[in-house]
Amino acid sequence: MNVKSLLPLTIGLGGAALAQDTAPTLNTGDTAWMLASAALVLLMTPGLALFYGGLTRAQSVLNTMMMSVVSIGLVGVLWMLAGYSLAFGEGGNALIGSLANVGLTGLADGLTGTIPSYVFAAFQAMFAIIALALISGAVVERMRFGAFILFGALWTLLIYSPLAHWVWSADGWLFKDGALDFAGGTVIHIAAGISALVAAFVLGPRIGFPRNAHMPHNVPLVLLGAGLLWFGWMGFNAGSALAANQTAALAFLNTLVAPAAAMLTWLGFENSRTGKPTAVGAATGLVVGLVAITPACAFVTPWAAVIVGMLGAAASYGAVQFKHRLGADDSLDVFACHGVAGIAGALLTGALAWTTGQGKPVPEQLLTQLISVVASLVWAGVGSFLLLKLVSVVMPLRVPASQEVGGMDISAHSEQGYADSETGLGAPVFVGGD
Repeated sequence: MNVKSLLPLTIGLGGAALAQDTAPTLNTGDTAWMLASAALVLLMTPGLALFYGGLTRAQSVLNTMMMSVVSIGLVGVLWMLAGYSLAFGEGGNALIGSLANVGLTGLADGLTGTIPSYVFAAFQAMFAIIALALISGAVVERMRFGAFILFGALWTLLIYSPLAHWVWSADGWLFKDGALDFAGGTVIHIAAGISALVAAFVLGPRIGFPRNAHMPHNVPLVLLGAGLLWFGWMGFNAGSALAANQTAALAFLNTLVAPAAAMLTWLGFENSRTGKPTAVGAATGLVVGLVAITPACAFVTPWAAVIVGMLGAAASYGAVQFKHRLGADDSLDVFACHGVAGIAGALLTGALAWTTGQGKPVPEQLLTQLISVVASLVWAGVGSFLLLKLVSVVMPLRVPASQEVGGMDISAHSEQGYADSETGLGAPVFVGGD
């Protein structure tokens, strides 16, 4: 890789610019940290599978989890074949990378900063994987598994990779405009959030929604999944420094305090509204805090990270209460928790980056952040709508009503999450609601 390709480390995946006349040198400590960070981020997707699985009905738990698990296989291969090159390929333009690194050609002996380019490519693959898995939460219990796979393949190559290029490549137009997104607020959470909302609109609501509510069948799974997400998110954010340095340390600390503040804020809202703070609320609040701090984690001080967590939680909590008015059945509140928190985090990055001396003057940086948010919403939203319509021409997007009511596991995978039918876990879990 040439030195120009190292410049994305300035704003986004990294903390310090590399001068064009600086020859990169391999650092084994940085490499070890990045190998560990990549593994941490990979763990996030199984963690998300547990988080999502616990929130659904018992008879659809495997299908819900499989949408996350299959994202690892699908995106892992596609990223190697073309996704990485479309995002970071040498010689690209403002909108898309080149095909110079198709099949990861040309990376064998290269360095990205102080780490092997292969390690950077692997780390980035983990980001692309969980971005797709996040979308599944909006369409669980009604989308055909095959349709999700086809949509996911197209989304990864045609939506995610170009957006990653815009924000994190030296050639990308949002990068050149000075948009601040350290670890994926726009590229991952806003993009996945709006794509999830669009998918919920296109597929239509679950049978009985909103009159009947689908209750979480296993709250301990939700808590376990949230804990694994928080653990892996340390590598997600701190690893984006691409080095074991002060920038990574700041991102790591902020990834602790912002979700902690968000969780307490969410529980406070719940207690004020219903008098009962819930375990699902605690898990949701900390995830929202993780989302909100992601774009800002290396650009704000720890006290500012607390503000990001609190305001991100407030925005998402309000969006969850408002969601029924949208008319879309976003099953697991992907847009409210990832899209809205991602938007809040991106804008708060612009408002608070001055606390570490980053970015432009606040009004100018806020405008740049707003442009990046709108660009992500439009690109991912319109693009996802078109891709879903294209997939619907090839195959139906939705399962038959009988399979939806009876649960997705048997019909899609010939398996049950809970084999003992005498427990009653195979029965639909509905409660009356407004």
